[in-house]
Amino acid sequence: MTVLGKSPSWQDAGGACSGYLVEHEGALALLDCGNGVFAKLRQRCDYVDVDAVLISHLHADHFLDLVPYAYALTYAPRQQPVPVAGYPGTDSPARPRLLAPRGAAAVFRRVTGAWGSEDLIESAFELEEYGPESAFELGPLRVRFGEVPHFTTTFAIELSANGRRITYGADCSPNEALVEFARGTDLLVVEGTLPRPERTGERGHLTPAEAGAHARRAGAKRVVLTHISDELDARWALAEASAAYGGPIELAREGAVYEV
Repeated sequence: MTVLGKSPSWQDAGGACSGYLVEHEGALALLDCGNGVFAKLRQRCDYVDVDAVLISHLHADHFLDLVPYAYALTYAPRQQPVPVAGYPGTDSPARPRLLAPRGAAAVFRRVTGAWGSEDLIESAFELEEYGPESAFELGPLRVRFGEVPHFTTTFAIELSANGRRITYGADCSPNEALVEFARGTDLLVVEGTLPRPERTGERGHLTPAEAGAHARRAGAKRVVLTHISDELDARWALAEASAAYGGPIELAREGAVYEV
């Protein structure tokens, strides 16, 4: 798994919001596609080779770069049916699968319809809406979802192969659902967005200490703390998370690669 973006709802300086590239035996899956992720993806692989994009929830910092991705799939010279700029033309342009929570089509249409084609994203990708009971196979990768509490319907995502598991916790408030979903996972990528709980009392995110506690209760074998701004003191966040976990935790950084 390669971290393409790890920022919260505003990007780090030169960074990107949520995006993680998972590779296994030739299969490529992109977990979330937030602001700035498409450019980071292009630095790591050819975007037409991505088999599927998986969206955890319908907040802009987790899906907004589907827009430039869709424009590339629609208008890039090599995607055209006729010869363009040295490309021979194709009858089978790349059209990656797009797995997103139920209701995604309507949200995408509202977003892109604000200035242009409502069906931009649906035309560029093979959109499949999922629910908590859904499971998919992406070549050698198996995918399942676990709903977690947030300000909108949100799912933690597990990718597994050969008995190994990566669990992406997405965004969530303190909860037991993530603990159970991630039980015994080999790699837990968990958000630690907040320096303190929300002042309003309405919870939607975790502090680093809460993230570490979730990882400890889940028995996660390796833990990466993510969804943290570069304006939050990294040493403090790691110390808080590691103390609650009872062991070392890694802080996500763009370009970091984790092998499971």
